[in-house]
Amino acid sequence: MDVMTAVLTRRSEHTLRAPAPDDEEFAYLLRGASLAPDHGRLRPWRWILLRSGERAQLGLRIAEESGADAAATEALRDKYQRAPLSAALVFAPRGQRIPEWEQLAAASCVAHALMLLLHAREYGSIWRTGQLATSPGVGRFLGLRGSERLLGVLDIGTPEAGTAQRRRVPDDVSATITRFDDLARHRPDTAPQAEDG
Repeated sequence: MDVMTAVLTRRSEHTLRAPAPDDEEFAYLLRGASLAPDHGRLRPWRWILLRSGERAQLGLRIAEESGADAAATEALRDKYQRAPLSAALVFAPRGQRIPEWEQLAAASCVAHALMLLLHAREYGSIWRTGQLATSPGVGRFLGLRGSERLLGVLDIGTPEAGTAQRRRVPDDVSATITRFDDLARHRPDTAPQAEDG
């Protein structure tokens, strides 16, 4: 699958079944994704893979924090078992040399690159954030350290059979593009100065 096809056909897949990549295949795909833009090659991120009952613990931690009753606790436990693999992306800033916002951008880039690589291998994925990403209990369960924070969890598996990979038609985003020479023509501080002669 070429890159443009991967971009135009990737979808967030809500229903994911086995198989999911095993640890070796995940590491292989992550090696490719880690070539995404990353100023200083700091790799300011790490991934925690959760399988089987480990995924249910995410929901149980959130239920505990929110004081959920038995039915809500069960629903939250089930909610976080919707895919055979949940890959938690931990943002782990590395020092002060590269601004933190650039490191956060690098972590985001690696996640998107990984989603495209998964899609190209016919896996599905969906990015989960919300309460999951801000829960102190989930952070403790995952062993976050110091300035680390959870950016979200990538649920990964195989989409249901027959899920069409229709090409999306990209929106016209030309209005978001400005040529600098057009911009400069309307700004007195950047207008060309007449040369003395």
